[in-house]
Amino acid sequence: MGIAGGAFQLRTHSAIHRDYLRRQCADAFNDAARSATGHLLSVRFLGPEDEVMRPQGRRPVVVEELPSAVTAPTPAAGVAVAAPKTQVEAPARQPMPDITQVEPKFPIGEPRVRAEPLSPAHVRAVDPSRNGDGDGRPIYVTRPEQPRRYESLVVNPDYCFENFVVGPGNRMAHAAALAIAANPGRAYNPFFVHGGVGLGKTHLLQAVCVRICEQNPKTALYYTSCEGFVTQFFESVQNGEMSEFRHRFRDVDVLVIDDIHFLAKRDSSQEEFFHTFNALFQAQKQIILSCDAPPEDIPDLEERLVSRFKWGLVTKVDQPTYETRIAILKTKAKVRGLLMPDDVACFIAEKIDTNIRELEGAVIKLHIQSTVEQRPIDMELAKEALGDSLPVPKGEPTLQAIIASVTEFYGVRLTELQSKGRQRSIALPRQVCMYLARRCTRHSLEEIGGFFGGRDHTTVMHAVETVEDKRKEDSEFDLLLRSLEEKLRAARAA
Repeated sequence: MGIAGGAFQLRTHSAIHRDYLRRQCADAFNDAARSATGHLLSVRFLGPEDEVMRPQGRRPVVVEELPSAVTAPTPAAGVAVAAPKTQVEAPARQPMPDITQVEPKFPIGEPRVRAEPLSPAHVRAVDPSRNGDGDGRPIYVTRPEQPRRYESLVVNPDYCFENFVVGPGNRMAHAAALAIAANPGRAYNPFFVHGGVGLGKTHLLQAVCVRICEQNPKTALYYTSCEGFVTQFFESVQNGEMSEFRHRFRDVDVLVIDDIHFLAKRDSSQEEFFHTFNALFQAQKQIILSCDAPPEDIPDLEERLVSRFKWGLVTKVDQPTYETRIAILKTKAKVRGLLMPDDVACFIAEKIDTNIRELEGAVIKLHIQSTVEQRPIDMELAKEALGDSLPVPKGEPTLQAIIASVTEFYGVRLTELQSKGRQRSIALPRQVCMYLARRCTRHSLEEIGGFFGGRDHTTVMHAVETVEDKRKEDSEFDLLLRSLEEKLRAARAA
């Protein structure tokens, strides 16, 4: 969008993207702009409705007092020095060059005021783009911006519904979140989602924030952690700012608080949150909470808060199934611009069954290894990069160990076991694999079926029953199964 006031302006899709880039990516963009142009530029991110600064003609400049930390420019002989907040005529200078015409080298010398422009909003001038010192080099007369206290937590635009993988363990929570985003304050209020660490609760909360802000950018939404609520409460009490605190949390359309279990054992904070909850609920404003446990299991939480948390919808997010973990890995890789082969995704999904954060960590490590070694992502690279770090449940064989043992005995391949073929030479080894996986591992029926060509849990149940019946009828087959199982457990124990 061009350069004005010493800043290169970029328009973003939404206010969410603008705020995320401003707070998380500003330094990287500033460095890139200066490296590409050779000039001391900053990058200014604009939302869809933000006004663009445009260069104008010669205009008087209102110069504000320089902060004590910044050295004022030394005037040349015969040049009058502008008094603070006094209008002076800006000397003529060459206009700011277009970015496409900038030579990739730094100009000789430095700006007369050794202060980088924070953003055009911080330059106190009637027409900041015409600042100059007469020799074509800009003067950046800036004052440090006072940081906004108690800002909402950053919402990551990547944590949207489009990147949320739906599975059996989170289907209800996802459906409820979609309904809330479409009609905040009317459907499922309050919305209380709980589950273990790293199972997607924060992603779901931020997806609601992203969707609401996309549909209505003027929505007053405040997203914070429970720790942030408690900290702000105590600081406001100490500083006599309770009026501002209540305005911040009660004069909103949507209040989103992560990890609400931190309210435990904090009597005064619980009292304040109780009144905040009542004020928002009575005004039909949306309340969204996340927690590691259901309301009744939060220790030392007042009964009146427990009952209010149950007024709306309480839903749980469970651990992702095997199929869901594969889909999550592929989605995380896609967000990073990576192509993850099916066998690599299956390998990682089998090894990591704890939470989504570990899955994402595996994708990041694989990405770094691939970039450093200039190699495509394949099974060999995955084993080199992740083999030593992938957790394996103690005392039980892995699915891959079971498959390797069975395929070696029956002389079949994994691709045949995962195919739709029903020949007895393939069906029996597949059923044996499913049976041993069910007996020797903690994988669910859905996870086992998903590994063998996406079959459902009824197919696994049928395979288990078939093998058990055959063991009763065929002593030689029963002996074979005993041998395979003992061999697998012995290898794992070793």
